[in-house]
Amino acid sequence: MKLTRNAAIAFAFTLLFGMMGCANVAPWERGNLAKPQMDIDPHPLQTEMQSHNYSSREAAPSHKSSAGGGGCGCY
Repeated sequence: MKLTRNAAIAFAFTLLFGMMGCANVAPWERGNLAKPQMDIDPHPLQTEMQSHNYSSREAAPSHKSSAGGGGCGCY
């Protein structure tokens, strides 16, 4: 009984805090959210090049393709 009550309280708090995270963004605030620094990956080209270099040095197939190359960086 006590475990069920604690689970219900934890669920209620999780639901409450989850709903607090949802907010409407005003039009004048959207400019800040559209900046490249706010992106999940602010430097996609740099990340892609680092992934390419890592996979070519590992002498194993890339995780992004089924037809991998050797340690020379070929695909």
